This record gives sequence, structure tokens and C-alpha cells, in this order.
Amino acid sequence: MDQIIVQVLNGLDKGSAYALIALGLTLIFGTLGVVNFAHGALFMLGSFCAVTFSRLLSFSHEVIDETRTDFLGNPLKVQVPYIQDWLGPDLAASMIQWSVPLSIVFAIPVMITIGLIIERGLIKHFYKRPHADQILVTFGLAIVLQEIIKYFFGANPIQTPAPPAFNGTLDFGIWLGFDPVTIMYPYWRMIYFFFSVVIIAGVFAFLQFTTFGMVVRAGMADRETVGLLGIDIDKRFTFMFGLAAAVAGIAGVMYAPIVAPNYHMGMDFLVLSFVVVVVGGMGSLPGAVAAGFLLGILESFASMPMIVQSFPGINQIIIYLVAIIILLTRPRGLMGRKGVMEE
Repeated sequence: MDQIIVQVLNGLDKGSAYALIALGLTLIFGTLGVVNFAHGALFMLGSFCAVTFSRLLSFSHEVIDETRTDFLGNPLKVQVPYIQDWLGPDLAASMIQWSVPLSIVFAIPVMITIGLIIERGLIKHFYKRPHADQILVTFGLAIVLQEIIKYFFGANPIQTPAPPAFNGTLDFGIWLGFDPVTIMYPYWRMIYFFFSVVIIAGVFAFLQFTTFGMVVRAGMADRETVGLLGIDIDKRFTFMFGLAAAVAGIAGVMYAPIVAPNYHMGMDFLVLSFVVVVVGGMGSLPGAVAAGFLLGILESFASMPMIVQSFPGINQIIIYLVAIIILLTRPRGLMGRKGVMEE
């Protein structure tokens, strides 16, 4: 039972990333009708927002510390972050330690801006083009973005630690009545799951309960009618592209302590997340989220040693096998809408 619970937790952790990326993919497809293969690159850019913000906080200058000496007895030269001069040593040290969650404030405007630039500068020219053209141009954009990151940050993963308070593991089993130290799970992975639930709930609440969101949902259902009412639905859809980019970005920010940011991590998640979108149903936001968590849990169970020993490589293909089965039995996916990509 304890192994089953651990695999469920691992699945929820993976599913959180899948669901957040798939949610942004579906937002873009549902509003703009664009199959955006650059969305994984936006997740990667979010991770590097965390790296950049951490480096900005740690940017330092050299000072002479009269209280410390080297082996020759000379005053020691030390590096002092500029933020320490402005805010004092205690607050500066805390901000540097908490740079990952604090970088969300930095990442949101950056990712929205990047999203708007991509949409206005490139995507808008492909609205009425075939989906194959959209896939090719956005896939090419993803390659360009990852090569830019590789040029500035290098090819090696960059370790981005979580705050020290969440570096350890949580004795999760005690909450369920198990003996101490039976089920241990990393704090940050639990935080990532709850964070993803909050973001997903926030996106759904925005679409469901705000006037802006209601107009967007109406535009997704019948764009022409909404336009005839005098509403500039194109501007709202452009904003939704920026919002989807921000969701992918902050998902990447919080994932940085789990998987060290590297230039190809966007591609690693993109293919799986696109499978998630197809399984959940093209254009279905609830379907994307449900499929993300479902496939994350299935992948986790398929990675158990006893399963891998019995079926070598099953953990690498389980998601695709499930996708084939679901699409053979339900061609529109779990919650797909009639007419979406069926022309």
C-alpha cells in the first residue's frame, strides 16, 4: 500500500506539469485555433526566468573585509551582492534563498510580454493557414528559442535549489496512519502539486466568473456572433495567448528545483503534453487537466521496478499506448468537442 501511495504522489507530481502545459496549449487552441508547438519552449523559458532572477539577486561587487584575512595576513576580498547594500544582509540572504518563488513576480510580466510578441509578430499570420503550417512554424520557433537559451546559458543543466525550508522530505505516511518514515516525499514536489491546483483553479475561475472570461468562452463557442455584438474578440484572444504563456512560464519557474533547467526541457515536455491534449480532447480545458493527471499517474505506476522488469521499456511508451487505445475507442478524446479538428 505504501508503494502505491508513493506512485500516486509521483504521478500527481508529473501530472501537474503535464496538466499546466496542456492547459496553456488548450487555451491557445480553443481561442485562436492555433496548434502551438512552441508552448513547451515557453515552459523552458519560465525555468530560465527563475535562473535569471536568481543571478540578478546574486549579482555582486568586491569589497575588502577587514575582519578576515588570507593565509598571508592580508585583508580578505569578498563578493557582496548589491542587494545586500540596499536591503541589509538578513533580508538580502532571505531573498536569495527564496529566489525561486519570488521569481514568479519577475516571470509573469516577462512571459506575458513574450507571449504577446509571439502572437502579434508571428502567430497572427497563420490563423487561416492549415494546422500543418502552424505546427511547422511553431516547432521552428521552439528550436530557435532553445538555441537562444543554449547560447546564453550553455548546454549544461543549471541547478536552481528550492528554499532551504523546503529542501527536505515530508513524512507523508504519518498523515495516513502509517508508521514514521514509511512514506517520505520531497516537500517541494508536494508544493508543486498544490501550486498547480491553485493555478488551474484560478484559470477556470477567471474564465467562469469574470465578464472577460465569459466573453472569451462565448468567443470560443461562436467567434462570429460575438464579433457582431461589437466586441473586439481578437484583442481578448491575444490577451489569452499572453495568459497561456504566463501559465506555462510560472509552471516552469516552480519546476526548476525539481528538474534543473536545461535548454531542451521544453521539447521533453511538449510531445507528452500534446498527447495529453489529444487524449483529453482538443479544445477541452477540463479534458486537458484530467488527462494530464491521469497519464501522469499511469506513467508513474509503469515506472515501478516490478513492472519494468516484467515489461521492459513500458514506462517509456505507456502514455502513447493509452493514447492509442482512447483514440480508437473515443476519437475525440475523453472530453473532446464535436467539430474540433474534424474538418
